[in-house]
Amino acid sequence: MSEQPEHTTSSTVPADAASVGTPSQTSTATRDIADVAAVEVITTAAVHLMSAAAVKCGLSEDADGVPGSAYLDLDEARKLITALAALVTASAPDLGNQHARSLRDGLRSLQLAFREASPYPDALGEGPGEKLTGPVS
Repeated sequence: MSEQPEHTTSSTVPADAASVGTPSQTSTATRDIADVAAVEVITTAAVHLMSAAAVKCGLSEDADGVPGSAYLDLDEARKLITALAALVTASAPDLGNQHARSLRDGLRSLQLAFREASPYPDALGEGPGEKLTGPVS
């Protein structure tokens, strides 16, 4: 049987309470989110996934003497590209052709970059996200 810690009252604020914000900050953030169209939220999330995947594929620019290839991490890139493929595939019907086409093009470019960066490329149709998008070559 494990012992339960004694409950004491304290005037300190719990560490996680500080991240919640005041009621006025929360309502302001809620109003701000309510003003953003779903297409913009989805597109923004996709762009973040694309950017992270590009860095993990070693595609970032050299900076401060560190080559972009120093950030190559294909395991992480695979996860990000697969998540992006799921988001793009699931949301494409609701995004409209203009937005969906751009996201598909970016996704395809990342899938090809991943294949090129991999020392042992996946079989056609087995690359990141290809189960969702179909084979990319």
